[in-house]
Amino acid sequence: MGSKRSNAIVFKDYHQNQTNLFPLNLEEMIAAHHPVRIVSKVIDMIDIEPIRRLYKGGGTSAYHPRLLLKILVYGYLTNVYSSRKLEEQVRQNIHFMWIAGMKAPDHHTINRFRGEKLAGTLKEIFGQIVQLLVAEGMVSLTEAVFVDGTKIESAANRYTFVWGKAIKTSKERIARQLDELWQFTQQVASEELKDQQEVVFTPITKEKVEQVIHQIDEALAEKIVPTQVKQKIQYAKKNWPSNLDKYDEQEKILGGRNSYSKTDPEATFMRMKDDHMRNGQLKPAYNLQISTQDQFILNYSLHQNPTDTRTLPSHLIQFKELYQQLPEVIVTDAGYGSSENYAFLESNKIDGYVKYPFFDKEQKPSKKDTSSYGIDCFKYDEHDDIMYCPIGEPMTFIENTMERMPSGYVKTFSHFESKDCTNCPFKTECNPKYSNRWIKMDLVLRRYKEIAKEKLTSEIGVRYRKKRSIDVEPVFGNIKSNHHFKRFLLRGLNKTEVEIGLLAIAQNFRKWQA
Repeated sequence: MGSKRSNAIVFKDYHQNQTNLFPLNLEEMIAAHHPVRIVSKVIDMIDIEPIRRLYKGGGTSAYHPRLLLKILVYGYLTNVYSSRKLEEQVRQNIHFMWIAGMKAPDHHTINRFRGEKLAGTLKEIFGQIVQLLVAEGMVSLTEAVFVDGTKIESAANRYTFVWGKAIKTSKERIARQLDELWQFTQQVASEELKDQQEVVFTPITKEKVEQVIHQIDEALAEKIVPTQVKQKIQYAKKNWPSNLDKYDEQEKILGGRNSYSKTDPEATFMRMKDDHMRNGQLKPAYNLQISTQDQFILNYSLHQNPTDTRTLPSHLIQFKELYQQLPEVIVTDAGYGSSENYAFLESNKIDGYVKYPFFDKEQKPSKKDTSSYGIDCFKYDEHDDIMYCPIGEPMTFIENTMERMPSGYVKTFSHFESKDCTNCPFKTECNPKYSNRWIKMDLVLRRYKEIAKEKLTSEIGVRYRKKRSIDVEPVFGNIKSNHHFKRFLLRGLNKTEVEIGLLAIAQNFRKWQA
């Protein structure tokens, strides 16, 4: 008979003290082509002198900036954004332990390095990494780049805000109420005020309020005045000057913006994308602009302006500062189609494929055309400088007017009026309210739109338009949805730019490793 088969259970050896089994270093535990190795190798290749210059001699030893930069870049690559979580990772995660050389900086050190040492220096580091990508043949600074923007919420409190319109309304209210007090005083004490100069209450200032209240006090000193008026004067004396001081300070912070957050004054309230219930959301945020090529980020810039239209020139200027050249070709959506942007591209010899508003609608006209007599149906003969109405009748030129944009760019608008619409068979559809049709047109923009339309509908234009939707837009989707970065951790423009720089570097490493 054969031997009996044993049913004994056999386990691998295990005991708590396995120090003799643990490798002497972590090299054996990191795969040869793991992304952490790519991060370490690339950051070892770049010049970190811009960061080193910020360190002062003396004192205790500091963690090497290259080490801290590696921890942060690998953290943003692996969706670890919090400095406390990064501190935890360098003590527990073998990949972080390896890239940190078994050093364990605490979260204060990591956060100070990110917020202080990388502010103003990371953009140069980012540029060096892009240049390495160029050297590897992965991207090119001479081929087309695709530009788009998205809004990312600030770390600020969503419910502590200052609105420019509210400040204007409050100042107007003070001016109006001060004028009412002055008018009352003139009625009650006309003799005492007969030698006083006429007071103009706009623009209202702290000094003007103090001066007028003082005059009112003196004029009414011996008069019988209703208690309500006395209370109003006392309230004005106590509150209005300090309020106007506060409003002036707030207007300085606004700097031409329409709003800011009290807990992050550099963040502007912006209309975010609708939530799942189709509710519009107004939150403190920054406007991120990126230029991509094959989903690599070549340039990034952060703006306080909620509209993409006003971001393009400064975004491209930053591109030039980074690489000492402008892109030869850029492709954007309709959010950038303005005469200012077209003029900038033309003056800098950039071949722009920039949609203008309603370009897509023109390519897919609806069956029911409700805009037969819109402004685009008026034809302008540039050679003879004549505007024709939709039925071909010449119109009379009235005047040119100028409008200065917030950026300083000056737009010229030409005004035209039809000669006589009385007997026009289409007057009811074209001009039902007035005797003659009147239009205001930016002829410069009209010319740029004609050029843009021709380029966008060309063979290469169609190809660029198709590629844009699969080049730049997925990058935002990747950052926000796949890597869950929808809200900044830091506050202030300089610090949030650092976070964007780390995200951009991480995105490029992902594509590099892929």
